[in-house]
Amino acid sequence: MTAHSAVDDLCRSYLDLKYHFDPSAASSAGLVSEDGRLGRFDAESIREHLSALRSISGAIEELDTDDLDSEIDRTGLLGEIRSTIFRLEHEQPQVRNPAFWLSHLFQSLYALLTRDSDPAARVSPVLSRLQATPDFLGAARATIALPPSVFVDTALAMLGGGGELVTRVVALFSGVAPDVADELRRAGESALKALLAFGSALRDEIEPNPDIHAFAIGEVQFSRRLQHEHALMAGPGELWRYGRQLQEEVTGELEALAARLDSRPWRVLVEELREDAPEAEQLLETYRTEVERAGSFVEGNQLVSIPTGSVDVVPTPSYLAPLVPFAAYEPPPIYLKQRTGRFYVTRPETPASSGSSRARGHSRHSMPVMVAHEVYPGHHLHLLTMQGLGSEVRRHIWAPIMIEGWALYCEQLMGETGFYPGDQVRLFQLVNLLWRAIRIVLDVGLHTRGMTPKEAADYMVEHLPIERSNAEAEVRRYCAWPTYQLSYAAGRRELLLLRDAYRLRYGADVALRQFHDEVMRYGGLPVSLARWGMDLAE
Repeated sequence: MTAHSAVDDLCRSYLDLKYHFDPSAASSAGLVSEDGRLGRFDAESIREHLSALRSISGAIEELDTDDLDSEIDRTGLLGEIRSTIFRLEHEQPQVRNPAFWLSHLFQSLYALLTRDSDPAARVSPVLSRLQATPDFLGAARATIALPPSVFVDTALAMLGGGGELVTRVVALFSGVAPDVADELRRAGESALKALLAFGSALRDEIEPNPDIHAFAIGEVQFSRRLQHEHALMAGPGELWRYGRQLQEEVTGELEALAARLDSRPWRVLVEELREDAPEAEQLLETYRTEVERAGSFVEGNQLVSIPTGSVDVVPTPSYLAPLVPFAAYEPPPIYLKQRTGRFYVTRPETPASSGSSRARGHSRHSMPVMVAHEVYPGHHLHLLTMQGLGSEVRRHIWAPIMIEGWALYCEQLMGETGFYPGDQVRLFQLVNLLWRAIRIVLDVGLHTRGMTPKEAADYMVEHLPIERSNAEAEVRRYCAWPTYQLSYAAGRRELLLLRDAYRLRYGADVALRQFHDEVMRYGGLPVSLARWGMDLAE
């Protein structure tokens, strides 16, 4: 057995364990063998999972590799497993975050609802998951202890959309299988009652943590994540300084650009341009047109090889809307070998009294930047390319520093190569970059410097053109996923430095496609591992 096949075999063992532990993620990936279950996250189940993770980690550590690609894959796989172990041991989302349980439940149902396959084959697993919901939420109530208030707020915001999801699932599959419609209805009613009881328990029974900083993981765990999940040498302090510096630089660029466009401050100009939005009923079609234009531009300008596949532009599921203020991308299930991803667009809730039918928050001037990030040449192109790689590790294992770093880098790339039709779009690209710079400041600040969620939301409102409710939703996510938010701007920085090194080696006029295709060879592994493989010194 070659070293590479040995690494791939150990990766498959890890994935078997991962999807057994998390059948919701398995269903999203198209692994139908796990469709009828919900996960178990009680203390004993977590201990068993951690023991198995440590066993696989030990086997990977002892593996001898004899080529660079195998060693890179082994390093990336170990980073993933170690990060998972540290998260379950130290952050304990199963104990501290009720949204952890709800996300698992709702995604497990949504994956079956939206899968592109024979609906009749999904009736039995849907029924099993609905029937398991009361016990699952009962286990959640028994496991959750002293949750930080910011996590409770997120969970409560998800319940309404989750209830709508259960109702949709019951309606669809009752029509598919009339003979079990009564069972589905009863299971759905029990699931809805369990969700109501869970919400009541969060409000009235489960004591929240009195410490306002209880969500923070601290500098030691934060640094572990930087090292193992992102393969970053930089520590929290250096990233904090970089975030502040980038924030200052981009704010200066915004001021200069606004002065060239208009005599008013840049925030006033952005607010005005945001009103130039499509009618709400035309929102999805407008995005579809922009997606087509972006794909043609990437192909015509030979920026990066485009894999075979397509993308559906669809409304954001209601249960996810509290976590996705504007848009997001979901790749196709890898195990079903499908090639169609989903670009979620969150429709704004416009009060009837406003008299406006515009899709506020979705300015026509921001759409090209959003599409560059989420679809072409961003997430959709990247994740589809990953699914076609030969290495098991590079098909399945990814780090935010590469995935989100690439998407933010693509926002800049499309501006550099002439995709954006005018300075108004450039203005929104800079606003997005400022937002990501501030994410570094808040990510580090919340988890290592004593910043409170209120202070973080205040900071966003002070420095960004963002509504208070959206800022609060953003901050709730930052609290739940430490180090993820800094990965956008930090990953972009890593990729720009890597591009500079590549041009130094191969010449300033080297084709962008050559560099980008080389980066894509490493899938979603951390940028520093791609640099290692490309033999480009720091």
